[in-house]
Formats: sequence, structure tokens, C-alpha cells
Amino acid sequence: MNPIITLQGITRRLGTEPVLHNLSLTIPHGQTCAIIGPSGAGKSTLLNLIGLLDQPCCGRMMLAGQDMTATTADQRAILRNRMLGFVFQSFNLLPRLSALDNVALPLSYRGIGQAAARRAARAQLEAVGLGERAQHLPADMSGGQRQRVTIARALVTEPALLLADEPTGNLDGATAEEIAGLLLRLNRERGVTLLMVTHDPAMARRMDRCIEVRNGGAFDA
Repeated sequence: MNPIITLQGITRRLGTEPVLHNLSLTIPHGQTCAIIGPSGAGKSTLLNLIGLLDQPCCGRMMLAGQDMTATTADQRAILRNRMLGFVFQSFNLLPRLSALDNVALPLSYRGIGQAAARRAARAQLEAVGLGERAQHLPADMSGGQRQRVTIARALVTEPALLLADEPTGNLDGATAEEIAGLLLRLNRERGVTLLMVTHDPAMARRMDRCIEVRNGGAFDA
């Protein structure tokens, strides 16, 4: 089986400064990985490249055996919707939509009808323990509940790869533990690959693998 992520000789510059330089990395299907490193080292840049939100200046990037290096913006958008799920520190939920409709939104981008999208969204909300909160707006939920909605939204498209950028950064310790446990349970039950940027050493230790970004490269810690 091909690795889900293969990066070969990746360089990404911001202006004239290389943030990532000649970086190579391989991640197998189903692995949980923490991405660590000091602020400004390029962790989020790396996640954005893997998430097809950005492109390298040079090098080769493979996602599930497909070469992403020369893809168009439209091709990357389609692949993001089909293969990737995103969990952000700031939740990024639409405030005027219910939890149910926030979760259903990625399916609407696929052209799936509202009734079918809502059925799938409700199933994901139940999977993260929020079935009874489906009609609530984000403002009526706690931070932990909003992050669960974000996770449900990330999973509704049944992605192969889940990318999380400091998903517990805005949460208290107990809630952060709950969210971390939920992500790891979903990895075990569904086989989804989990790649998480974190500054929390305890969180990083719970992953199968810890990758440190430093001096433009990525190294097993």
C-alpha cells in the first residue's frame, strides 16, 4: 500500500526566506502523528502544504499515491473535499447555521441534496456525542462542544486524512483531554490518518509518532 503522504525535497518560501527547505517526509495510512517545534518553525506551513491549501516552491508531493505537485486550484479543491478533513483551533463554524447544517455543509459542496446531507451530518454528530445538540447554534455551545461539531464536520466526507491545527489550544485541560481522546478513538475505529500540530508535550506523547519541524526540515523526535 502506498503511504498516504510522501514529500520529497519540499521547499516553501515566504518572500525570499525559506520556511521549509529540502524537506522529505513519509506518513503511512492510519498513523497518528504530532507535529511539534518552536513558533515560526513552519509547522502550520507544512500542514497547509499537506492540506492542499498551499503549494511548494519546489519538490514533489504525493497524496495517497497521486502526484499533487502540478495540480490546479480546482483539482486541489476537489481533492480536499474528497480526501481531507480539517480541525482548526478557532473552530471556523458559521455562526448563523445550526450544528447540523455546519456539519452538512461540505456535502452540499459535492452537490448532495439537503436531506441526505443532513442525515449524514446527524450520524456524525451522534458519533461525537452531540446528537441532542444538532439544532443549536455555535454561540449556544461550549468550546468543547463546538470543537466536536468541527470534528463531525471534518469527518462527514469520510476523509482518509484528518489534519488538526492546535485543536485543543482554546480549551481547558479537561476538555482538551476529551477532544484528544475522541480524535484517537476515531483513528482506531475508522482508520483515518491523524496529523496534529500541537505545542502540548502530553498531547504529542499520545500519538504514534512525533515529528519535529526545525531548521526547515522535519525529523522524528
